[in-house]
Amino acid sequence: MTATTDAAAPQRAHQAWIQAERIRRLSDRVVTLGPLGLGLDGVLAWIPGANIAYTVGAGGLLLYSAVQARASALTLARMCLYLVADSALSEVPVAGWAVDTFFPGHLMAARALQKDIEQRHGKPPKTLPKGWGRLKIGFGRGRMRTATSS
Repeated sequence: MTATTDAAAPQRAHQAWIQAERIRRLSDRVVTLGPLGLGLDGVLAWIPGANIAYTVGAGGLLLYSAVQARASALTLARMCLYLVADSALSEVPVAGWAVDTFFPGHLMAARALQKDIEQRHGKPPKTLPKGWGRLKIGFGRGRMRTATSS
């Protein structure tokens, strides 16, 4: 490897970390209600065909980011396991869709990649804002309120 390749590795890894964070939040945590979260993956679980297309597309982006970041083989294997489980659940009509709604496969795969990157290169200096891409639902003073963060 040349010095330029070595110097670019942390930057490439940090870009992959941020990409994984985007996918994680959109897939499994767009709407949060207490400790529960629901994302595009959960909503699309009830639309046959759309869910598998989203799951494969988002999973493919996560794996591409992992390869770009030169994640370890163990991390790639864990990510694949989580994503295959997520895809397999969605293939079972009704019961599988219900389970897939709350199974955070993309979140687990993204976190595995992020931990791998953090161990080798540290956390990126610039990350997404804390509430980016979330719709928080809460109740206060007798009325429902929603807040979005961008």
